[in-house]
Amino acid sequence: MSSLRAHSVSFAYSDAVTVLSDIEFHLAAGWTGLVGANGAGKSTLLRMLSGELTPTEGHFQFDPPSPVLRLCRQEVEALTPDISEFAESWDGLARRLHGQLGLDVSALERWSTLSPGERKRWQVGAALAAEPDVLLLDEPTNHLDAEARTWLVSALRRFRGVGVVVSHDRPLLETLTSATLRVHGGDARLWPGAYSAAKQHWEAEREAEVDAYQQRRADQRRAARMLDQARREQQGADASRSTSKRLKNKYDNDARSMGAKVTVGWAEAHAGRRVGILRRELESASEAVGEFAADKTLGRSVFVDYARSPNPWIFTLDTPEVRAGDVTLLGPVNLSVGREARVRIEGPNGAGKSTLVRALLESARVPRERVLYLPQDVGAEEARATLEAVRSLPPEEKGRVLSLVAALGVDPERLLGSEQPSPGEIRKLLIARGLGQHAWALVLDEPTNHLDLPSIERLEAALREYPGALLLVTHDSEFARACTTECWRVEHGQVTVSTS
Repeated sequence: MSSLRAHSVSFAYSDAVTVLSDIEFHLAAGWTGLVGANGAGKSTLLRMLSGELTPTEGHFQFDPPSPVLRLCRQEVEALTPDISEFAESWDGLARRLHGQLGLDVSALERWSTLSPGERKRWQVGAALAAEPDVLLLDEPTNHLDAEARTWLVSALRRFRGVGVVVSHDRPLLETLTSATLRVHGGDARLWPGAYSAAKQHWEAEREAEVDAYQQRRADQRRAARMLDQARREQQGADASRSTSKRLKNKYDNDARSMGAKVTVGWAEAHAGRRVGILRRELESASEAVGEFAADKTLGRSVFVDYARSPNPWIFTLDTPEVRAGDVTLLGPVNLSVGREARVRIEGPNGAGKSTLVRALLESARVPRERVLYLPQDVGAEEARATLEAVRSLPPEEKGRVLSLVAALGVDPERLLGSEQPSPGEIRKLLIARGLGQHAWALVLDEPTNHLDLPSIERLEAALREYPGALLLVTHDSEFARACTTECWRVEHGQVTVSTS
């Protein structure tokens, strides 16, 4: 059986920036989910496992020692030689994979016109055909519709080597993986179970850390109160000595005066010792508290001053047909979106979902600036324009937007200082802008693309609280169920409406 071990592996891009430090794990045959926040080091670890990067310290141990290894990157633009070889192969494994993945060999002649989902299936199929000992996948279900995703999962479950999959697709992780490697805080720690079970483990551990921190803080506050009381007692003893000196009269004898002085001196000395002991206890308690980073969250307070649309309808579309250029994709269509609607649009690739969204936007019954539209891909020019627009917001709105950006896992100062945000950063910024500026409607086309799992879960929580209209196009069924109550199924030229 194949296996993979990390022995005290560390990696730094420079002496000042350590990405991963002294990590240890053992991966057995089967699928392991690789998860973590954007920037935590998932891609770095995947590149080290593939041999593209060499650890700064430590090493990886493979069994067999010289494994056949394949890496499937997110990008699927190029028609690589291994894909062409896989298409031309007619051995039993290749034929089975062609069928399992729904691949048409003749389609390679028009590679440039294939959808990203079709290219991804060819990429993964070629990797599986090599029968690798280690298979590394980076976001394999991006751009796949439900049918293609089912084909892919079926093929991957037959793999018997060591598989590592980076994905924000929770249903995929639950279906495919039996262990979870979480990259967090410079460490990569292996947890038992698929994502939801593993998450319960690390959240329980985090809860215990929070409880312990709160207990240390309580001990610190108690020590501070006791020290304050002891200091007041010491001041009282000092005052007693001074008073006894001032109030001595002619009837006091030396013995009585001496006894009083000794008593006051004892009290003063005892108070002083107690202050010293309690000061050391407070210093010890303060040192034990240490540093603790609280988790950022998105909550109901974001929408406290939200004012809903005065028009009860955000979009209405009543047309005999919806066209893309000269081609009729849908029709007839009679749809409406109320100001508190929660709609998911689903359907296979190419059915007309994005075209329907554009038609709805054109039929908006509220000002366009009160609607946030997030397309699947945001161009560089639009990204820069959005960043500049946020920089120019009034202070209150700007602060609200940037707090949301931070809660979604992006450093606001670094983002504002950048010239070109990353795809994940700009999606978070656009979503934060719509939420923070209290848009009357959010129209989100595959909003979880380029987002890590922690960001997706925070966004999910925010959208649950969002009081406006939500129109959501996504292949992430769990995300959709959490945020929507109505489903529009786009297929075979029709739109079928049902409750989620």
